[in-house]
Amino acid sequence: MSATYIFPKDFLWGSATAAYQVEGSSMADGAGMSIWDRFSHTPGMMRDGDTGDVACDQYRRYRDDVKLMVDLGLKAYRFSASWSRVLPQGRGAVNPAGLDYYDRLVDCLLENGVEPLLTLYHWDMPAALEDRGGWLNPDVSDWFADYANLMYRKLDGRVKTWATLNEPWVITDGGYLHGVLAPGHRSPYEAPIASHHLLRSHGAAVKAYRAEGRHRIGLVVNIEPKYPASQSPQDLAATACADAYMNRQYLDPVFFGRYPDEMKDIFGEAWPTWPDEDFALIAQPIDWIGVNYYTRSVARHDETAWPVKAAPVRQIGATYTETEWEVFPQGLTDTLTWLKDRYGDIPLTITENGAAFFDPPVAEDGRIQDPLRVGYLRKHIRAVHDAIRLGVNIEGYMVWSFLDNLEWSNGFSKRFGVVHVNYQTQERTPKDSARFYARVAASNGGALADTAAPV
Repeated sequence: MSATYIFPKDFLWGSATAAYQVEGSSMADGAGMSIWDRFSHTPGMMRDGDTGDVACDQYRRYRDDVKLMVDLGLKAYRFSASWSRVLPQGRGAVNPAGLDYYDRLVDCLLENGVEPLLTLYHWDMPAALEDRGGWLNPDVSDWFADYANLMYRKLDGRVKTWATLNEPWVITDGGYLHGVLAPGHRSPYEAPIASHHLLRSHGAAVKAYRAEGRHRIGLVVNIEPKYPASQSPQDLAATACADAYMNRQYLDPVFFGRYPDEMKDIFGEAWPTWPDEDFALIAQPIDWIGVNYYTRSVARHDETAWPVKAAPVRQIGATYTETEWEVFPQGLTDTLTWLKDRYGDIPLTITENGAAFFDPPVAEDGRIQDPLRVGYLRKHIRAVHDAIRLGVNIEGYMVWSFLDNLEWSNGFSKRFGVVHVNYQTQERTPKDSARFYARVAASNGGALADTAAPV
């Protein structure tokens, strides 16, 4: 008898994007410059010199995109607001046209039966605030809370599910330690400060929501489970440090009011000490966690690796995506059960899950066959169901991404979308993966059982 994959009633099937990756028109209609506008226009920082100036032009095409979501049967859309579109200087004067854009987008989603999930910050800090220190300035938590409060007052009630930050680990590791993402800093002394101020800002935004909001707010983290390459003490220690650095660094303070002990060993003299009142702010109770999962890492001790003395081991015979990430769906089940075991029975939503694979050109019949992505989604959504069977409280799944888009410093070279975008014409073409995902959503998971059915 074949397995069945029916999900709980009211399970939320949706898709996800981020403002700078899809909106375009990033400085139109009174918007201010963000750190990604600045970074993408800095020579040598972006593959092929790509920028988000136009991206997927969703700022002007959002109604058509929402109609396409409806055509695919999606019931939720996770998107982010651009802080600098709403507050061009990051604080102070509001840009009415920018705020109105999100007002209209939310109304359009609701009119079409699509639930909005709004992320306040998905990496695009106003450049004017970066000039004042950005995430290194201790005042940033007040700046962020003021911006958050503005959004709550405008949209709470229509938006019932909020997230403060998207992937604080990527912000600091890529933007402050290795310099491969905006704002492009490279400092082991800055990275822990940026991380801490991100968490303080998260706490301040949650605190502001408790005063202003009426629904739910949480945090979105990327989790990459770490598995030791062997049971040697060195590999086990390296794996624990890698896990602390990437995964526990951002959740332990929220739930336990402290950082993992390994962080002091990882950063040494660059690791600061913080006052107790900071942790009281960071540990504001939250209503849900968003989980972004793409791959796992098998860790081997390596004295030359930095900042964690752990090097990833490529797995023989495994499938890898175009971003060199191993396809390992069991890691998603392991991640979800680990979150429950460590942090309690808090509701979870898969806020990102997907893969970049080579996509062939649009065929004469309009079809784009992407069987590797279809297989990836089938296996990973099944892995979510496995976690539900094990008792994990999972409320929804947002495929990454709704559209092909600007993959940050990789430019337009990596396509994660279930909907193909012709960047010259902006024409949207649902791929086979979109049609497969539509069948999964329409059947509330039932279509996962049939591996032979056409997409």
